[in-house]
Amino acid sequence: MERDLKVKRMVVKIGSSSLTYQHTQKISIDRIDRLAREISDLVNSGIEVILVSSGAIATGMSRLNIENKPSELEFKQALACVGQSNLIEIYNKCFADYGYTVGQLLLTKYVFDNTSMRKNAENCINQMLKMNIIPIINENDSISIDEIKLGDNDNLSYIVAKIVKADLLVLLSDIDGVFDKDPHKYSDAKILEEANIDNLKNIDTNGGSTMGTGGILTKIKACIDASDAGINAIIANANEKFILKQIIRNKIKGTLFKAKTQKNRN
Repeated sequence: MERDLKVKRMVVKIGSSSLTYQHTQKISIDRIDRLAREISDLVNSGIEVILVSSGAIATGMSRLNIENKPSELEFKQALACVGQSNLIEIYNKCFADYGYTVGQLLLTKYVFDNTSMRKNAENCINQMLKMNIIPIINENDSISIDEIKLGDNDNLSYIVAKIVKADLLVLLSDIDGVFDKDPHKYSDAKILEEANIDNLKNIDTNGGSTMGTGGILTKIKACIDASDAGINAIIANANEKFILKQIIRNKIKGTLFKAKTQKNRN
């Protein structure tokens, strides 16, 4: 399917399940490197890219050889402390191979609820882009509790796309897009090339990965919110070769949530 997407600035979100090996639940250096290479090439072409990356807790588990994700808040926060620094180190090394430096920005819901802090976050991201620094954003899992937690990085990526006035939001996961029914249960399940109110009514929104916090429902909600804000949004498979380049070239298997209004970029 061809889509007319004119992109100058985009937000790319990648989930924990797309950064880890399913059978070992350890971080895949190869997947991070491929993502860094593809984003670097997009930046070389003149497109500004902001990366929202999950994976702090998963990286902490991998680093400490912990097999099962804990349920205790303090345990997960400790893992995030270990994992976040390790994850950004991996990203930094991978992007450096392609000539780029990364900058880490850890956020909480409180930042976006506070007008001054939200503006500061926007200014910081814009300045990094001007300096050819790749912004890598994650929720601050080390201190997040329910009162200041955004919930998941699908929602975070939408909020970031909105405040930086992005043209496109891409949610990369371990699924090809939104299907009319669960493809794991039904062999005749068909992908929705373009989502709308009618074809979203009866889809199966259950399920989620063992490593991530969000399922297809959180992705759909983030994309609907982005569409309502005038931002094109796509759910696509992180394992698809050259997925971002295919999206930019307007040829990709995935689900598009078309922007409903034009943004004011002033």
